[in-house]
Amino acid sequence: MGKLLTNSKSIIVLHSKLLCFSMLYLFISLFLALYAISSKSKCILRSTPFDYPIQDPIFSYPSSYGEHKYAVSTTRSKCSSPVNFSDYRNVLEEIQHFQMNSSPATSSSSSSMAYMQGNADSFGGNLSTHLRFSYFDRRNDSREVPCGFFKRFPIGDSDRIAMEKCSSVVVVSAIFNDHDKIRQPRGLGSKTLENVCFFMFIDDVTLKVLEHHGLISRNSSEHVIGVWRIVVVSKGDLYLNPAMNGVIPKYLVHRLFPNSKFSIWIDAKLQLMVDPLLLIHSLVVAENADMAISKHPYFVHTIEEAMATARWRKWWDINALKLQMETYCENGLKPWSPKKLPFLSDVPDSALILRKHGLRSNVFSCLMFNELEAFNPRDQLAFAFVRDHMNPKIKLNMFEVEVFEQVTVEYRHNLKPSDHRTTPKSARKITKRAKTDYLLHANGNCCGSCQHYLSAMWG
Repeated sequence: MGKLLTNSKSIIVLHSKLLCFSMLYLFISLFLALYAISSKSKCILRSTPFDYPIQDPIFSYPSSYGEHKYAVSTTRSKCSSPVNFSDYRNVLEEIQHFQMNSSPATSSSSSSMAYMQGNADSFGGNLSTHLRFSYFDRRNDSREVPCGFFKRFPIGDSDRIAMEKCSSVVVVSAIFNDHDKIRQPRGLGSKTLENVCFFMFIDDVTLKVLEHHGLISRNSSEHVIGVWRIVVVSKGDLYLNPAMNGVIPKYLVHRLFPNSKFSIWIDAKLQLMVDPLLLIHSLVVAENADMAISKHPYFVHTIEEAMATARWRKWWDINALKLQMETYCENGLKPWSPKKLPFLSDVPDSALILRKHGLRSNVFSCLMFNELEAFNPRDQLAFAFVRDHMNPKIKLNMFEVEVFEQVTVEYRHNLKPSDHRTTPKSARKITKRAKTDYLLHANGNCCGSCQHYLSAMWG
């Protein structure tokens, strides 16, 4: 009997040791896994690995499409502002609660702002400088705000109905002139597709390429590729410049999706690597922000970006760039300084924009769209002027570049875009050089209206 008890105790001790070793092994494995995640992604402190993300890949492309060619590498080794993602299930419940407890009757975007109606030759109305600037102060102004849609946005009725039904979070992108590939997001949680809509706007040029690869059929009235619902836009009724057509879903997302509570704009050159619910919660909701956007990796001052735009021919009309900067300088544009805090920069990387739809973010988006139609679709040039002069002020979370590089993967644009295969020579833009040697000279004098800006910027 004694031997039996001794053996039983030995077995119990052995089992206890094995259990301890098993738990220790599990702890070490978990630690190593989390260390690997943090080493690879120093800007993500928690990525909720136990929420069973949807299996990748979501969609399989034909090999000829080459959606993952030409990725842009990043080598940043540190992060000064890491992101702490909350538990996926808690985030999901909080977003759903917000959706259920907000309605058009109580939404600030609906009750405090109405949009100007009418017909015009252009989608944005071709507003004068004086008229555009008169809408910047909304504190005691009940007028209807000009915000595009002076012409019908040319999409199908079934797409329009689907857009109106999107009532929580919408992820939006656009490809015009076959400039990029359609890429599927990664890291989606198990309930995300039930709570997030994905819409990709394309034109007929892109449609032909997708048909060529067998991804969609023109015979169908509705197109879906992976998570993306494809919306075909008849660009003949909009702007000749494809980039300007892309500005419509980028900045008027609150009008295209009038019932959505949050939105993420993502340039088609990017692939989303983190669940959109986690991004919205961490970068917008937890920060009590109206909008979240990354700082530019190189520039802080608006005119730095303007000079780079001219130098690298990112916009074909240099004289128009000069006029734009002089207009802003004349009306109070100043270089960034600590006086502008908590805004950390005047130049964003606008390839990823996260918004909470409400009065401040909607006004900002409308004002931005009006400036882009007036000058050019280079939105970084108008960003600081609109942000600094609008009232009420927008609550902006301008996060670090390292965060942007961790939550997305960037790819180069298509190396052989469709411009020259489909655009007649008469419609192509030829770069117009500035009338003087430098972008900011005017009337034979250095710097024109921006002389004080440059003096402050350069000390």
